[in-house]
Amino acid sequence: MPFEEKLAWIMAVVSAVAYVVYLALVLASTGQTPLPEVPYVATMLWSIGGAVLASIVLRVVVSALAPQDAGKKDQRDREINRFGDHVGQSFVVVGGIVATVLAMARVDQFWIANVLYLAFVLSAILGSTAKIVAYRRGFWPW
Repeated sequence: MPFEEKLAWIMAVVSAVAYVVYLALVLASTGQTPLPEVPYVATMLWSIGGAVLASIVLRVVVSALAPQDAGKKDQRDREINRFGDHVGQSFVVVGGIVATVLAMARVDQFWIANVLYLAFVLSAILGSTAKIVAYRRGFWPW
């Protein structure tokens, strides 16, 4: 498995796990409190920070296990990486538009922050999935 594909797997899994943990913690703390009034900021920041830290640690571990592959990119790797990033960016754009509409409608900050977080998570997962599929099934740049 190419090193860049391993990084795509790390990004997809870590992003998904961090978001599921965030959702579980926020939903568990609701009780009788309406969802927009639940304290979410610290939980969101910790889940994002934890995901970044986990990604860094896993990248170091993968690099240490295969030092001959670490950091090596050929033209195909660069094209697949660019393709996956372009595919994933669609969710960032959609999330930004939805967040802007919610802000214009003066919706609670809770919903705006969560739409943006979800957009970034979906972007990471979709972009990584596109990269993994390109590595597994082949990639033909047009």
